[in-house]
Amino acid sequence: MKDNITVSISSVDGTKHFSFGKRTRHTFKFISYIIFLAILLTAGIIYYLISDAEYSKLKLLELENKSSSLTKEITSLTALKLSLEQDLSEREERMQVVSDRLNDLEKVLGMDNQDNVELESRLDTAAMNSSLRIAMLTQIPSGPPVKDARTSSGYGERQHPVIGIMKFHRGQDFAVNTGTPIYAPADGTVEVTRPSNEGSGNFLRLLHGYGFSSSYSHMSKFAVNKGDFIKKGDLIGYSGNSGLTSGPHLHYEIRFIGRALDPKPFIVWDVDNFDTIFESVRGIRWESLVGKIELRVSQQLQLSSQKAAQLTGT
Repeated sequence: MKDNITVSISSVDGTKHFSFGKRTRHTFKFISYIIFLAILLTAGIIYYLISDAEYSKLKLLELENKSSSLTKEITSLTALKLSLEQDLSEREERMQVVSDRLNDLEKVLGMDNQDNVELESRLDTAAMNSSLRIAMLTQIPSGPPVKDARTSSGYGERQHPVIGIMKFHRGQDFAVNTGTPIYAPADGTVEVTRPSNEGSGNFLRLLHGYGFSSSYSHMSKFAVNKGDFIKKGDLIGYSGNSGLTSGPHLHYEIRFIGRALDPKPFIVWDVDNFDTIFESVRGIRWESLVGKIELRVSQQLQLSSQKAAQLTGT
């Protein structure tokens, strides 16, 4: 037939003929198209799988890098956490030490129980109280002018040891040998250095803060000059036996605006018995004085806090 295709295959055994009709050819073409499409689809799938595998490798590598970075970050954060915990522990220990020392300071200052008050407020109050006490104890005579000395005569009426008559003794006598060092009981200025062989003998007077003054009689030698500025504890001279005296000693006086006061309460006055001075020494408006000093101390503490904040940049 005209539409038939004949295929002849020759071999040693002879020639064989295969005849394909139109329908067979269409079937063959269809199968060829199917195979071709299958090959294309397979190639596309393979290409997609290869591309997806490459992408997956890249993502896996990226995730591994991120995992490594996160691991390092976690390690760093863990180390930081341990460091912060250690620092916090040390700070808590220091805070406990501060709290314990503050408790001791509050006891010395005679402050009421402050356990329910914030630590910062307690520190401010303690700083105010301690600064107030330091200011008063350094600017108003406190403590003895000579060390480890026996009192031979106190303040008040007595029989004069030389002239033998009853006379008011306006100071306190210390039985000390000639040449015993005399120290300033407070900050001040040397008002008088008067050499003499009569009466009070070699005489020295210091001007202190808030109207107080102290004087020293029967000295052997001065260690300061008139107009000198001195600090509490500075050497001002040496005891002696000059003037009208029955023997070597130091006559010590404390005055407030020229009025003689009993030196004894001032000699025993210190941080441990700070409030006793207000009851034992009358005639001084202590409440007004304390208020003025508190105001000054508060201003100084505020200035110190401002300077500290400026230095730390906070």
